[in-house]
Amino acid sequence: MSNSTKSTIESAPVAENGPWASFGEHPNAVTNRFYTYERVQEIVAFIQNIAPIKPEVAIICGSGLGGLAELVTNKTVIPYANIPHFPRSTVFGHRSNLVFGILNGVSVVCMQGRFHPYEGYSTAACAFPVRVMHMLGAHTLIVTCAAGGVNKNYDVGDIMLIKDHLNFPRPRFPPVGHAYDRQYSSQMKQIASKHNLELREGVYCGLGGPCYETIAEINMLRSLGGDAVGMSIVHEVTLAAHCGFRILGLALITNKCLSEYDSTVEAVHEEVIRISELKANELQQLVLDFVGAIKNDQK
Repeated sequence: MSNSTKSTIESAPVAENGPWASFGEHPNAVTNRFYTYERVQEIVAFIQNIAPIKPEVAIICGSGLGGLAELVTNKTVIPYANIPHFPRSTVFGHRSNLVFGILNGVSVVCMQGRFHPYEGYSTAACAFPVRVMHMLGAHTLIVTCAAGGVNKNYDVGDIMLIKDHLNFPRPRFPPVGHAYDRQYSSQMKQIASKHNLELREGVYCGLGGPCYETIAEINMLRSLGGDAVGMSIVHEVTLAAHCGFRILGLALITNKCLSEYDSTVEAVHEEVIRISELKANELQQLVLDFVGAIKNDQK
């Protein structure tokens, strides 16, 4: 469609038009109080004016995995920069678009790029698009990410089904003991088996970043039962559980984490992106088939 998606609504500074800051909080801090129900409604109304499709499934694409949105047909693309009050992705490998359309017969909305606390955003700002996608109509959330392998048995290129997480940034919301849908996990295992793919299953550890972890931190995470580590997902999943989403999480292992002090290998973001792009087709096929399975379940 040729209509411009440029917003005519200017995002006012929080200090001028946002809620009052609490004691000790910077007046321009973007907290949960900034993203009021009315403000989220404003964002939703703006998006619906451009993309009237009601998505059933929301997908958040991790580093180097934004190509999944290229499989969407009948698409409408809205750059984050054009959406009022919406953050911007600043990390290489995140394209900063909301993509609406049809994926394997199901209406979807894809986030081509997410937000991280290390970009200077609060966990409230990082997670609030989940609430927007829920208010647009989505009932299922698929989160994907690139992650480091904490488990010594994991190899670069493995795909891990997330069964639980360790949340160190810790945004405040309700219990998430059953956030990751057990039925969805079972369906994904069957899909992976159909493609003869070995699917790992483990615990994702969410840290703040932006630096990769120290050897001491990796050894701590391993002792706590962690299998993979990254700098996203946990705040999104926590808010998604609060919204009532059914959630599936997939992590692509893009590097093996350091756990020995005599190692000379260091993780770098360029290598993470390279591995993500090499293995993207496998992960995309899993998601494509999973979305199709959701469609069949609804018949």
